[in-house]
Amino acid sequence: MSLSLLKLAAACGLALLSTAATAQDLVPYSEAGGWAVEVDPTLGNGCLLSSDFEDGSHVRIGFDRTAGNGYVAAANDAWGDITDGTEYPISFMLDDEKYDGSAIGMHLDGVPGVVVTFDSIDFLTDLAARNTLVLQTEGADVMAIDLSGTDEAITETIACQDEQG
Repeated sequence: MSLSLLKLAAACGLALLSTAATAQDLVPYSEAGGWAVEVDPTLGNGCLLSSDFEDGSHVRIGFDRTAGNGYVAAANDAWGDITDGTEYPISFMLDDEKYDGSAIGMHLDGVPGVVVTFDSIDFLTDLAARNTLVLQTEGADVMAIDLSGTDEAITETIACQDEQG
């Protein structure tokens, strides 16, 4: 699989950025695999899994029902001077497999980060089967997280989305 399947739809990414909910806007649904499963009313009641990590990262993986796609939002102070709405080159390392692409800069609760949209369920399946996720820009690691429990959390997020109608 390549990130060409995960093409960043700039208009969708910008729409997500303009409506990205802060933590207090999210509605708790449940917990699974060490992740919080929540509903984002600003994205058409799209469900998501979110977690904070030891390296200071906050990650959200969810569904944007207003745009009809999925997204990964990753915030960490290590991103540095991110400008909202600006496109940045990134690489995903899922275990030992590398995916190159681009992301749109954004801030979550004041922390710099990026968002990548995707339209392939294969990406979620691949993510759930992996152990680690490393995000890089310009060849440097920005964040590395343990994906333990992600398979359970994605299953719960899909159940949450089914309940939203």
